[in-house]
Amino acid sequence: MKKIVIATANPGKLEEINQLLAGWPVEVVSLKEVPGVPKIVEDRDTFVGNAVKKAEVVSSHTGEITIADDSGLEVDALDGAPGVYSARFAGEHATDEENNRKLLDKLKEVEEGHRTARFRCVIAIAVPGRKTVTVEGACEGMIAFEPEGTNGFGYDPLFYYPPKNCTLAQLDSVGKNRVSHRGKALEKARQVLRELLY
Repeated sequence: MKKIVIATANPGKLEEINQLLAGWPVEVVSLKEVPGVPKIVEDRDTFVGNAVKKAEVVSSHTGEITIADDSGLEVDALDGAPGVYSARFAGEHATDEENNRKLLDKLKEVEEGHRTARFRCVIAIAVPGRKTVTVEGACEGMIAFEPEGTNGFGYDPLFYYPPKNCTLAQLDSVGKNRVSHRGKALEKARQVLRELLY
């Protein structure tokens, strides 16, 4: 059975990736299960740069196929912020709640029609001895005026998805994976992995 290392310690991301690879003849492990991985500083200014860096560092350390993603929220009224700083928008060790509060604060003067935003996800697949492949997914929506829903993580309770008339945090996991930026990127990543594994 092939091993695939997911270059994250984020349980929410790991769970989403596990669901999308369910039934495959692979053993999925997270960074928590890999000893001695060098600390990776996400210092690139694009999602692609950060994803590739994470995947390549971990793949060269483990010698295994590695999937890394970098994703975040781009709000048009904030010129694309928080972008690559989404996880640390309110500070280096900010909680989801603190990040959400800061976002609402920044948008308090912005009217409903001008709160457009998207979640963007880039997934890098690094294989020892091969060129790293990247795929991308996006999910378009609006920033709500207050959080709704308890499913998901990050900005999901604030991200209103018009086709479903609810926030991503109000969708169940299966529904969210069908429409989310990570779900779309992972669907493309599945095609790449299928060619590598079969």
